[in-house]
Amino acid sequence: MLQHQLLLILRNFSRFKGTFIINLIGLSSGLACTLLIYLWVNDEMNVDGFHQERLLQVMENGTVSDGIKTQPATPDLLAETMKAELPEIEYAVAMTPYSWFGKFTLTADQKNIKAVGQHVSKDFFNAFTYPLLHGDKNNVLADKNSIVVSKALAIKLFNTTENIIGKTLDCQILGFKDPVIVSGVFEGTPANSSEQFDFVLSFELWKDLSKRVGRKIHWDNHGPYTFVMLQANADVMAFNKKIKGFLKSKDKDSVDDLFAVSFSSRYLHGSYENGVPSGGRIEYVKLFSIIALFILAIACINFMNLSTAKASRRIKEVGIKKAVGASRTALAFQYLGESIAMSFVSLAFSLVLVQLLLPSFNLLTGKQLVLTMTPSLVIPMLAIVLVTGLVSGSYPALYLSGFNPATVLKGKFTTSLGELFMRKGLVVFQFTLSVILIVSVLVVARQIEFVQTRNLGYDKEHIVYFDKEGNVAENQDAFLSEARNIPGVVQISSIATTLTGTNSSTYGLQWEGKDPAAMIQFENVTVNYGMIETLGATLVSGRTYSQAYSADDNTLILNEAAIAVMGLNDPVGKTVNLWGKDKTIIGVVKDFHFESLHERVKPLFFMLRPEHTLKIMARLEGGREKEALLGLEKLYLKFNPGYTMDYKFLDQEYQAQYVAEQRVSILSQYFAGLAIIISCLGLFGLASFTAERRRKEIGIRKVLGSSEFSIVALLSGDFTKIVGIAIVIALPISYFMAARWLDSFAFKIELSLWYFAGAAILALGIAWLTVGAQAIRASRVNPVQSLRSE
Repeated sequence: MLQHQLLLILRNFSRFKGTFIINLIGLSSGLACTLLIYLWVNDEMNVDGFHQERLLQVMENGTVSDGIKTQPATPDLLAETMKAELPEIEYAVAMTPYSWFGKFTLTADQKNIKAVGQHVSKDFFNAFTYPLLHGDKNNVLADKNSIVVSKALAIKLFNTTENIIGKTLDCQILGFKDPVIVSGVFEGTPANSSEQFDFVLSFELWKDLSKRVGRKIHWDNHGPYTFVMLQANADVMAFNKKIKGFLKSKDKDSVDDLFAVSFSSRYLHGSYENGVPSGGRIEYVKLFSIIALFILAIACINFMNLSTAKASRRIKEVGIKKAVGASRTALAFQYLGESIAMSFVSLAFSLVLVQLLLPSFNLLTGKQLVLTMTPSLVIPMLAIVLVTGLVSGSYPALYLSGFNPATVLKGKFTTSLGELFMRKGLVVFQFTLSVILIVSVLVVARQIEFVQTRNLGYDKEHIVYFDKEGNVAENQDAFLSEARNIPGVVQISSIATTLTGTNSSTYGLQWEGKDPAAMIQFENVTVNYGMIETLGATLVSGRTYSQAYSADDNTLILNEAAIAVMGLNDPVGKTVNLWGKDKTIIGVVKDFHFESLHERVKPLFFMLRPEHTLKIMARLEGGREKEALLGLEKLYLKFNPGYTMDYKFLDQEYQAQYVAEQRVSILSQYFAGLAIIISCLGLFGLASFTAERRRKEIGIRKVLGSSEFSIVALLSGDFTKIVGIAIVIALPISYFMAARWLDSFAFKIELSLWYFAGAAILALGIAWLTVGAQAIRASRVNPVQSLRSE
């Protein structure tokens, strides 16, 4: 019986080759796209999933002038204090974000290696699941000068992971060089870890460094991240209620409340708005999951439409089978079997496509996805294929099996009104999805272009930066002095951060007339002489830092947002108090974007502390960048023999903030293009069947004098109406979706009419080209042949 069914399926595939090829291309493409998106979504959902569920990150909700700000930065003292006072906590870990420092320089046996590191509390390897190859997780960070390196870093430094415990390295950070002792080796961070680092240092060393640079460790100073692992029987909700006012118990002036969230959920649910979770990368997971469903639905609709359209060529088969006793159920199962077989054949082709496309897809997404036939992949894949076969074959099976045998054998079969509505409705649905995708692609691409070309308030072009280290840090003034003479170097100075992300922040700025109850957070940037000029920031009033003024270390330069929130008139020359010390405002700069355009410009001040800057930043002359960089590298090696000058351009660093949006934009373009192609395949097939079904009508019209143009217009008219209805439905939906996505940006494009008009014209144009090709072909057939054909 099964052999007979398979034979029938093969014969029908062979009999309707055109339909088979169209369905194969459509379903294979749709399944390949779905599998690629499934691999990506599955990887995203499993980021940090290898850590224990009891591992939580402690966050802060702080009341600021414009609402509630949620941040991961917490006081340095929080982790150790919570561990000492809250019995629900098994382990507590403080961690400096690796983004603070970029790469450290580690030196072993005169070999200099740049690597990413973090300062962490001693229980780090108890709380986080990073397996140790060598060392005891309870003691590897017990000493202030301990360092635990990854397997890969150990091989780079020592060419082995064996017998390196107790070896000494030199570690450079913040302009200081400290000897550290290898106390352990860990496997490394897996690809699905949100934190990627090469080594960890003791948090006690960070405290020591903070004192050396004059950074006070107290409850009002927030910066490191705090993580806790709860006891096995602890209740997370009860724990959150208990810690809400914890900071206020340590600092009566605090306006921050604590709460803890699962660390493994932070990657996907990392965005907060006014203290409430508002999405994050989970939005992209949802978006691409919906796109996968859209594309698969479009491919299924093609199958359904083409199957019902070719029904006129199978009605006699149905009539004969029913006449000899075949039941409707048996026929329905036969046609469902055909669709499921079509799905599995398409799956085989889609797997080949995925394997071929995966390297390029990984490059686009920044992932390391592999197609491995594990149960976690095979079971969902087979489920998707089975559902695809059942969904795409259900309507044709019920439709074909429902024919009346007497009617079809007498040749009185006519297309029902319900069939026409169903088929046209499915095409409308297809093109509705396609138009929505076209609008989305246009809006996303335009917004990305907008954020990359917007005037930030400073000139990010031709600016290069690199870390201070070694003799460059120790002899900063001499290095900068010589660098200014390098051809192509226009300006050069030093700064603490890159201005492309979160900077240091404080509530500690006070001024006359400030409401004592108001807690206003200010971003602060440590700079050297000439840094504001190097950035090209616009001075609104006052002056910048100058060595002609000996007391500039007791001055501040604020941005317009800071002056506005402080309510100061004529601020230049006024005295404010920062961390208990009086400071004079000497200048005001025009607002500039120091975070991504997702954020509004926040109050900020510059302070002059050359010895506490971390990076050299230089503006290069356009067209002479290569010459200037060669000169800087030569000078850098003169000061630091054996080191490498790892530089980055500021505009590239700025664009890196939008890497997620850029990937969404590029992937959306590919997926939208694929959806349109699959839709057009279905339209092409339907146009072919329509032309074939109306061949005698076309022949008669030509005999009566109709022109080729009028016949083309006749055949294209119905499809034009269908696409027009799809456009009318799609445009309001796409407007709502685009507006919602743009709401995540504080600075965004206006939703112009041309985005929607362009999508409509593009959809119509593609439909006309697809249908028109078949219509022109049909109109050129000799009417004698059309009238003679059976």
